[in-house]
Amino acid sequence: MEGRKAVGLAARDTTGFLSPYTFNLRKTGPEDVALKVLYCGIDHTDLHQMRNEIHGTAYPLVPGHEVVGEVVELGSEVKKFKVGDKVGVGCMIWSCGKCSDCKSNSEQYCSQKILTVNGKYEDGTPTHGGFSSAMVVHQRQALPCHTAALFKPNCGDCRFVVRIPENLAPEQAAPLLCAGVTAYSPLKQFIGINKVVRGGILGLGGVGHLGVIIAKALGHHVTVISSSERKREEALKHLGADAFLVSSNAADMEAAADSFDYILDTVPVLHPLRSYLSLLKVDGKLVIVAAVPQPLQFDAVELILGKKNISGSFIGSMEETQEILEFWAEKGLTTMIETVKADYVNKAFERMERNDVRYRFVLDLAASNLH
Repeated sequence: MEGRKAVGLAARDTTGFLSPYTFNLRKTGPEDVALKVLYCGIDHTDLHQMRNEIHGTAYPLVPGHEVVGEVVELGSEVKKFKVGDKVGVGCMIWSCGKCSDCKSNSEQYCSQKILTVNGKYEDGTPTHGGFSSAMVVHQRQALPCHTAALFKPNCGDCRFVVRIPENLAPEQAAPLLCAGVTAYSPLKQFIGINKVVRGGILGLGGVGHLGVIIAKALGHHVTVISSSERKREEALKHLGADAFLVSSNAADMEAAADSFDYILDTVPVLHPLRSYLSLLKVDGKLVIVAAVPQPLQFDAVELILGKKNISGSFIGSMEETQEILEFWAEKGLTTMIETVKADYVNKAFERMERNDVRYRFVLDLAASNLH
């Protein structure tokens, strides 16, 4: 059933060019939250989807999965929020609630999940993301929280809309809803380890810069690994990394061999893994969090002889999404963003592809004239 109209920015074909698009939101149901979109982060995955590089894109596609908005209407069964609250929506808007992943607060791995962008509701209608004036999001009553959270947010009724803390600016919150929780989820496994954890952050973009900030806030010794010297000063002086390693410098790479407990791989384009595996200690982990559209290659002997691990991590749970927002607010941390209006969105993607952003674009939808 159709509800109010919304105006978004949509890609119509594999060029990925975005232009205004008017569509109907579904009618707000008893378990739904309707929101006016205020801000939305710009993510590299948006570009992959807009160009059909991951395959399966249905056009017209309205991207955007780091959404901060203001509640304008509530379903009768939603008790956590009130009209006017600032809320966030991340990468997914529904899961089955019945499988083992959902019941263990890992609903991002539910085989029936519906993604915020390029997903389909049960009736076959497409989902549209946060590059839009408004959204309607399902808000089913949460399952009990089983994870031992570092912080103790009020996470009852937290699927699939989260609360933005009052002392966290909404534009600062937007990148945390995907990039932030993507870094936080694999890094939180090292909480409570009674030794200095030595980590590497591979790539210093939207996810990478947040990974540095989070890892430092958790007390890790952090090395930024990059392909060139260009971001050395930024990493060390502005983000507070402890060291900087240039992957093309063979001598420095050799000197750093067998020294990291983990490497968080945030690079969203094709890159070799072999040289990075050599940096890991025995039992070290290379955690891939970027959706690279091409196959990655590695040397199995390197894994076997060093008892090293390659794993993937997909965003984080809704509980972890609320945690990272609370973490950010409690620690007084700052995301490094550049806010732009809707008429700049195609230029923003061009710049992002050239790594010409420090470090995340955030669309200011509230100040944009969408028509």
